[in-house]
Amino acid sequence: MKEASFWTPLEGKRVRCELCPHRCAIADGKRGICRVRENRDKTLYALTYGRPVSLAVDPVEKKPLFHVYPGSKVYSVGLLGCNLRCSFCQNYDISQADPGEISTYDAPPEVLVENAKRTGSRGIAFTYNEPTISAEYSIDTFRLAREEGLFTCYVTNGYINPEPAREVGRYLDCANVDLKSSDPEFYRELCRAPEIEAVREAIRIWNRSGVVLEITNLVIPGKNDSPETLDGVIDFVLELGPETPLHFSRFHPSYKLTDVPPTPDATVEMAVRRALDRGLAHVYAGNLPGSRWESTYCPDCASEVIQRRGYHLGSIELDGENRCRKCGRSIRLLGTPLRGGW
Repeated sequence: MKEASFWTPLEGKRVRCELCPHRCAIADGKRGICRVRENRDKTLYALTYGRPVSLAVDPVEKKPLFHVYPGSKVYSVGLLGCNLRCSFCQNYDISQADPGEISTYDAPPEVLVENAKRTGSRGIAFTYNEPTISAEYSIDTFRLAREEGLFTCYVTNGYINPEPAREVGRYLDCANVDLKSSDPEFYRELCRAPEIEAVREAIRIWNRSGVVLEITNLVIPGKNDSPETLDGVIDFVLELGPETPLHFSRFHPSYKLTDVPPTPDATVEMAVRRALDRGLAHVYAGNLPGSRWESTYCPDCASEVIQRRGYHLGSIELDGENRCRKCGRSIRLLGTPLRGGW
């Protein structure tokens, strides 16, 4: 537990958390919507600081990040809580849990950095739950990680206010942001989030700050899979730059949305082709094993420059400066790929 940043006092014993667009007014002894920021005697505390529930070494492709040190390992840190209530959450067992319900590790920032180095990880990712609600912990960890030459990463819903987004952006090297839809009603009904524009603004802030971004859109049948809704997501990613990777991921029934069938393969492939036709350079299909859209292709000559099967790399057809061996086109990557081969 640590005193939180990004809050202001209110009348009486209440405080207002300024971290995310909910701007919770929290009474003494109570917590915000995220469950992990608590008012104790007119001071807001971050309850999960240094207390992760999950520590693991993952392929960076699992985040998914396909343009960040491809083939490398990343030390993954998961905590409790979330500031959204997505009915289709894949990690609801931790994102919707309260502190005290699940056992945690004692892992201050220096322990995370040491663990990452010991395991041969190239970077540290705050992932599995929503990392922005534990901004203090991640920022302190990222400061140390950069000193040790590790890249820093968020896998996030992007539901954060501009000031803390800018502060996080000072220490963030890359992020995969889950842009759940282009429809505000989807966010209100399925995520309990009234401010879709807050997500887009946080993404813009990080993009301007030089954070390497990849965007994921989970395609849910009958909810956000219309051509118009998909085009809204695609057009926003184009605004960030046509080289920004976009992942369309196949939905599987989960949590409270078990009455919706899995996304047809053809729907995901339609979304990928639609994005390519509209001008995005790098578009991927997620949760679609064996799809050709797992690999990275040169936007100019269409050569397969990074071959993938699941989280594993095959042939790498890039030179030492990340240029296509066939036509010389530069492929925007953070770092260089590890040599593949299966």
